[in-house]
Amino acid sequence: MRVTAVDTYDIRFPTSRELDGSDAMNPDPDYSAAYLVLRTDAGPEGHGFTFTIGRGNEVCRAAIEALVPLVVGQDVDDLGEFARRLTSDSQLRWLGPEKGVIHLATAAMVNAAWDLAARVAGKPVWRLLADLRPQQIVDLVDWRYLTDALTPAEALELLEAARPGREQRIARLERTGYPAYTTSPGWLGYDDNKLVRLAKEAVADGYQQIKLKVGADLADDVRRLALARETVGPRVRIAVDANQRWDVAEAVEWMTALAPYEPWWIEEPTSPDDVLGHAAIRRALAGAAPGGRPIRVATGEHVQNRIVFKQLLQAEAVDVVQIDACRVAGVNENIAILLLAAKYGVPVCPHAGGVGLCELVQHLSMFDYAAVSGSMENRTIEYVDHLHEHFVDPVVVVDGAYRVPTAPGFSARMRPETLAGYRYPDGSAWS
Repeated sequence: MRVTAVDTYDIRFPTSRELDGSDAMNPDPDYSAAYLVLRTDAGPEGHGFTFTIGRGNEVCRAAIEALVPLVVGQDVDDLGEFARRLTSDSQLRWLGPEKGVIHLATAAMVNAAWDLAARVAGKPVWRLLADLRPQQIVDLVDWRYLTDALTPAEALELLEAARPGREQRIARLERTGYPAYTTSPGWLGYDDNKLVRLAKEAVADGYQQIKLKVGADLADDVRRLALARETVGPRVRIAVDANQRWDVAEAVEWMTALAPYEPWWIEEPTSPDDVLGHAAIRRALAGAAPGGRPIRVATGEHVQNRIVFKQLLQAEAVDVVQIDACRVAGVNENIAILLLAAKYGVPVCPHAGGVGLCELVQHLSMFDYAAVSGSMENRTIEYVDHLHEHFVDPVVVVDGAYRVPTAPGFSARMRPETLAGYRYPDGSAWS
């Protein structure tokens, strides 16, 4: 197959009207997707997108269009080569070597290619990946800048070691799904009544973990976390997320004040580029919870590439790796991060929510369990119950677990009426 054209769209949802998605750093998000369709001479299409929160979505769309000359007229048979072509163009790379808006656009394009490949294969992406031979998986990764932490030979050995029991793990996925946690109760713009109501619903729906946004006001966070703990009881985990709001010392002080309510992890306590800052926070919080238990440090949704993830792991700066399906350069780079996390023994709990992030990242976690780490211990995928109705193959969560997607593709395709109605600025939702 050769790519004949790429259609692009600026799709935005007015979520700021109800403060859905609000946090200490992003108080008024309009969840958005710079969306594309890969068209081919053989007929099948590939759908992909990258996620933003409103203003600037047009910049991501322009970046996708800048990549179009690199793919039109090219085949998509070798997805390792396809991804490397996009990240290695010297002139575009100058704008931001494997980071920034160009990298977000690359994620959209690479994810669309995987959606296309899986449709042609008649499999969901997670199963297409899990069925690959270990050497095929290794060949998908761009190994530049990684070999001081993980070599291709080590990755191959890791994948070969995970082969035994693969079919049993796939059967377990198909039977019970993959654990989820929910952020729905925890948006910072919600009042106490809404927090309590949604937290009760989460427990009733089978979730063993919820997440609250923190970082705007310490006294308010103490009150809200106490209220959440009283609502869900001692057995349900409560993670908290500062969305990069603090300096290092402030993060330690703030989390020490929240420690009596046993937060399971603190997510994005400081800048995602500050590897040593994360390491310092992790050391300071190692015994901060009651009984000398640690408050774990989690980050990843804004980590810009596999190299920063490598450094976070080498520096022992995180307890939880949070991959994002659309932040780094799509499926291929996320495979590299999954392999790094498996070598260092750090669990992966993806960032999701947003627009379509749940739909995409479920495939990566299920592939990780089936073929890479082979573990679900202390692993869970974020879930937020909104905007799924805009997808042809929406995510399904039952009893606090993601159900295995079965439709061919990457679950990325939006409904035609959504592309028309939420197109910015002239769709009916905006005009």
